[in-house]
Amino acid sequence: MPRPTLTRSLRRTGALTAAAFAIAVAAAGPAAAHTEVEAEGARALDQNVALTFTAESESGTAGISKLEVILPEGITPEDITYKEGPKGWKLAPTSRGYTVSGPKLAVGENAEYVVAVRQLPDAKTLVFKTLQTYSDGRVDRWIELEEESAGDDHGHGHPAPQLELKAAAPGAKVVSPTPAEEPTPTSPTTGTPSGEPTTGASSTPSAQAAADDTEGDDGTPVAVPLGIGAAVVVALGAGAWWFRSRRGGAS
Repeated sequence: MPRPTLTRSLRRTGALTAAAFAIAVAAAGPAAAHTEVEAEGARALDQNVALTFTAESESGTAGISKLEVILPEGITPEDITYKEGPKGWKLAPTSRGYTVSGPKLAVGENAEYVVAVRQLPDAKTLVFKTLQTYSDGRVDRWIELEEESAGDDHGHGHPAPQLELKAAAPGAKVVSPTPAEEPTPTSPTTGTPSGEPTTGASSTPSAQAAADDTEGDDGTPVAVPLGIGAAVVVALGAGAWWFRSRRGGAS
């Protein structure tokens, strides 16, 4: 083969190899990105466990601004406590888990945060499906299970973060949720609607008026002096009749 022809062949081969390498790198880029959850040495039924989540950025034009996590069975939003994360980010519970969000991160910057779980459930694997939102509105859905994440046979799936747990420690038990504080029962009151106790006498206006009519200023029933007065009148009348009868007999 003439030398110029060999040179051209080598150049052509080199160009094709570089192009193939570039395509392979570009194809592998999205597949390498993922979202993870870690808790070193975590065991089923462990309490106050710190979980570290890492969400890798897949966008070359926008920063991550929010992560929504769907909690696995056995963990409720009330069991989650936010520990640390990107500056200005906060946790908010949802009906199915929680979100951590705040000012958008720099383009290409991964989001990492830590939460504490009151108690891990008695399970072997925990799946934390995650929705990753960027400042331009793009959403990466890391929700696929292992058997679904193969995607198009090139590894272009979106597997959900999974945490493998060791067997529970001997004697470990499920901790009951903290009971809500119940209101202190109050003793039932008898009396007026305002809660003031009533006396034996009726407090209605008609009954009060009747009570006023039957009592004097000193509290003595009115019927007592009336009876005494009537007796005195009768006695005086009888005395006067007896006196007149004596005078008539003497005459």
